[in-house]
Amino acid sequence: MSSLHRRALAGGKTVSRKARSKPESGLSSTNHSPNGSPANSRVGSRANSQPGSRYASEDEFASDSSNDDIMTMSTNSIDGEDDVGGGNTWAERLQDRVTELQDRKRSSVQGREATLAGYNHLLKHHFAQGPLDRSVATIMPFFLRAIKSGSSDQERLRALKAFTLTVLTCSSEDVFEQALPILKEACHDAEEEANKVEAIHALCIAVTYGGGSADAAEEILDFFLEIIESDGHSVGAADSGAVVTAALQAWAFVASHLDDLTVQSETGIEAFMEQLDSSDPDVQTSAGVNIALIFEAARDYEEETGESVDMQYNQHRIMTRMAEIVRDSSKTVSKKGRRNLRSNFSSIVTSLERGKGPGYSTAGRSGPNPHTGGARTDEHGDFREFGYREKIRIYNQFLLIDTWSLHSRAEMLKVLLGGGFGIHYLENPVVRDILSSAEVEFISSQRPKK
Repeated sequence: MSSLHRRALAGGKTVSRKARSKPESGLSSTNHSPNGSPANSRVGSRANSQPGSRYASEDEFASDSSNDDIMTMSTNSIDGEDDVGGGNTWAERLQDRVTELQDRKRSSVQGREATLAGYNHLLKHHFAQGPLDRSVATIMPFFLRAIKSGSSDQERLRALKAFTLTVLTCSSEDVFEQALPILKEACHDAEEEANKVEAIHALCIAVTYGGGSADAAEEILDFFLEIIESDGHSVGAADSGAVVTAALQAWAFVASHLDDLTVQSETGIEAFMEQLDSSDPDVQTSAGVNIALIFEAARDYEEETGESVDMQYNQHRIMTRMAEIVRDSSKTVSKKGRRNLRSNFSSIVTSLERGKGPGYSTAGRSGPNPHTGGARTDEHGDFREFGYREKIRIYNQFLLIDTWSLHSRAEMLKVLLGGGFGIHYLENPVVRDILSSAEVEFISSQRPKK
């Protein structure tokens, strides 16, 4: 099939035999934060980070723990759209927002901004495919018009978010070609950094779940790589840490849907290595993740074909460079940023050394067995490592994130869905498919309350 969306829903990315042997997650139940604040990209292009310039998100998704608890996040009263009051059901309120969007002639700029905010909140925190099915064909052109020629930056920003959330909710086979020139134009011409970030997010979702082909996905990867290589200059966002981070994360998300990354690895790894020298820890971390993803793809390719991939950079050189970055970061990075950088780079270095995925812990010798209280050993009494510890908790289950492909997908979904991540995982087949290779551990038989 030519559609990347169909290939993705059919398990389009070639995965290793280990990954194919994992059980599929199978719970069906009821029921954006932006990237880091604008900061510098690579050293040599210094622009001081301005926390005050960070655009206000509709809700935040953040956790310093490897066990992200998605279902405990508040979903009430964001951007004026209260999810628990008003008497109407959320589906009725959503239909009201759709009707308002379709009546553009009698609306004001402020009214459209508010309507889009309410629409976005409802789509984040509910799986709305059913209520939207009859309207999506008429409102999608509205989003694209608003992205292209909205009357304010805020209207264009929220239209970008609405487009992305709608594609994630009602995946399409034909929206990508229509959206491509408009989204690229938004990347280039938007005056606000936040709009460029959202346009990058919209592109990566449109090409994977809006009807893009594998060839189109490769072209989008090249587009993102230009942004990364140029420190944002290619889209008029010179030295923007937020824009470069978005491009790095979007590159990883799209790359995780492709069968073969050998060509992209050759062109990408040099750019990612250069971004390790960024003065923005978010850029450095995302670049490190992309390097780990490339090496993981090379291991999978060798396992599948028996052919080795000649990497441009050896692992020892990369690990040495990361150790230098962590050591030198104490002079330029905040305490929290330094802690996160060390944690992420430690995970990446272990991955490269051991051929493992993210969050793999080699500790365990002195750790107690949670069931017996004794030393952690295997069935023969030998030492056993803790192993993979990056997990996402969604109500009564943990998703084990044990590949960099899964990590990249989960991170993008957290950015796009915020506190609605959990409900979409439980109900949205597109989101479930995106994370379908994750092992699931159920911790109780209880179901989420309606």
